[in-house]
Amino acid sequence: FGPGGPGPIQVVVPRGTDAGAVQAAVAAVPGVAMAFPAQPGADGYSLVTAFATSDPSSKESNSLIAAIREAVPAGTLVGGPVAENHDLDQTLRDRAPVVIGVVLVLGFALLLFALQAVFIAAAGVVLNLLSVGAAFGIGALAFQHGWAAGPMGFESQGYLTSWAPLFFFTLVFAISMDYTVFLLASAREHFERSRDAKEAVEGSLAHTGRPIVAAAGVMVAVFFTFAIAGPLPMKEMGIILGVAVLADAFLVRLVLVPAMLTLAGKNAWWLPRWADRVLPDIRFAH
Repeated sequence: FGPGGPGPIQVVVPRGTDAGAVQAAVAAVPGVAMAFPAQPGADGYSLVTAFATSDPSSKESNSLIAAIREAVPAGTLVGGPVAENHDLDQTLRDRAPVVIGVVLVLGFALLLFALQAVFIAAAGVVLNLLSVGAAFGIGALAFQHGWAAGPMGFESQGYLTSWAPLFFFTLVFAISMDYTVFLLASAREHFERSRDAKEAVEGSLAHTGRPIVAAAGVMVAVFFTFAIAGPLPMKEMGIILGVAVLADAFLVRLVLVPAMLTLAGKNAWWLPRWADRVLPDIRFAH
């Protein structure tokens, strides 16, 4: 069957539709290696099985599904492993902007609600994206471009698993938010007591620095353990999440955030009057 043998394309022909014409239409689509004659099924339905000339996981096979759907009559269903991958990729691509937007807006709203500071809420979200970007960059180099293929013992597919980007974005952002709230809540507590922005930075680092390092060390060790697992998705998860926690805890949280707070000074804790009236009065100092 050629390269497309592992991924049959299944075309379900509804009753009342000429199955022979559908089989001919499928066979005529460029990229189809062969299309078997229709097999009769229950209730008047028929099944045409076809195979592509390309690997089922390739971009060519992915594009072939759309071409077949355009070539067959309305009401004809195109399924099988290749079609499932195509539909999953398309759904994730269409919904990704909405999911990412909701996560960012909710993250900003949570930080604004808890910390009562516009600049810190916005900066916290932006700095979280640095950890996500670093993790995705390493993941692309290691798995999409195959830099880690030799040391880790796998063959690069030339792309990341389709569900990985959206899944890892939400998970990495959530982990980053955890460290963000931990550090900035302590900074807020010190600022409420002293009204000194510099002391707030120093006090928060003194109180949360070692716990952040300890917690991050445990998580990095666990995630990197996934990297020695056999399945490729587990390797992707281990490397991407491990790098994300490493970058977030040791670079973003303990270097960039304190530097940002120091440079901004008291302006970092500014809150508009209208927001102060709307938001509940939350205090961290006792």
